[in-house]
Amino acid sequence: MTSDRLLDLLRDLVAINSVNPTLVAGAPGEAQAAGLVSVEMSSFGLDVHTQIVAPGRPNTIGVLEGRRKGRTLMFCGHLDTVGVSGMAQPFTPVERNGRMYGRGAQDMKGGIAAMVGAARAIAESGGLQSGRLIVAAVVDEEHSSIGADALVREWHADAAVVPEPTDLAIVTGHKGFAWIEVEVAGRAAHGSRPAEGQDAILRMGRVLRQLEALDRGLQARVAHPLVGTGSLHASTIEGGRELSSYPDRARLQMERRTLPAESAANALDEVRAILDALVLEDPTFAATARSLFARPAYELSAEHELPQTLADAIRLVGGAVRFEGASFWTDAAVLGHSGIPSVLFGPGGAGLHSAEEWVNLADVVFCRDVLADLARKYC
Repeated sequence: MTSDRLLDLLRDLVAINSVNPTLVAGAPGEAQAAGLVSVEMSSFGLDVHTQIVAPGRPNTIGVLEGRRKGRTLMFCGHLDTVGVSGMAQPFTPVERNGRMYGRGAQDMKGGIAAMVGAARAIAESGGLQSGRLIVAAVVDEEHSSIGADALVREWHADAAVVPEPTDLAIVTGHKGFAWIEVEVAGRAAHGSRPAEGQDAILRMGRVLRQLEALDRGLQARVAHPLVGTGSLHASTIEGGRELSSYPDRARLQMERRTLPAESAANALDEVRAILDALVLEDPTFAATARSLFARPAYELSAEHELPQTLADAIRLVGGAVRFEGASFWTDAAVLGHSGIPSVLFGPGGAGLHSAEEWVNLADVVFCRDVLADLARKYC
């Protein structure tokens, strides 16, 4: 696959609106982008499968079989993007100074183009001597990864690479997260009768003060060598009903970023311990905490065969090898916790989730070449 053809695929992907409809009501989702990837993979002989994850939201999976039995390697990337607020022309790909601008260029249509391009390069140069390559373009990574969940229920591999934007570093671990909701109870009363009311919003302030202290404590701990420390932040808060009444409830939704040794249960226990302590201080205080959603952190030893073979491929193509961790969460955790050892490796750029997003075009080409060499070696 020529570099021109690779960049044409990236350009066509960026031009498609694949904003995640769970994040933005009425957004079209991934179907059109999945169709483009399906046609592209079929054009060079992959056996293409469609996996319907939700209405209008398909995973697209291409398979390249080797001439002999061997190991299976998977490339997995997500088709969805976040919203486009603040962007003037989010789906008009613009090339300037070796970069491509547009929503999803970096996160992660550059990686999608690289992994599909790697499969084409292998197919057009005689195919795999042995083994099997699976190329999966999945939905919904930007929200709850229903696409990756569906993928691992039906497809397995001996190893996987997720070409998220890593600036060409091999990322062998990343944080997880837990979303938690806290609700504080008050007692409604007329605003002129303080003896009858209990202000749920002011009482939520007690919770926020303790959460801020917990966050300081988390970030003061010894850092994990790959991903740093845990952290938390208050994401949304609301409460009360009208100006002249004591609020009978206040609700906070928060996020706790977790380390490989931590679980979502740990995060919820921390919050509940705060609430229990506040009750001991004031028996009239009443609050509950519940888990909304969580994903675990993930880590693979840098000494594992997969990252080491990937490092060999990087050197062969002419790059420098760097091992790093990531603060963000990815589908690599879904693959890894299902029994598929996984790493991240993808192009560089800037503007993740921002009003100006771009990917380095030379990195996309380099990533393609490295992934192709990895597949030949690993399978």
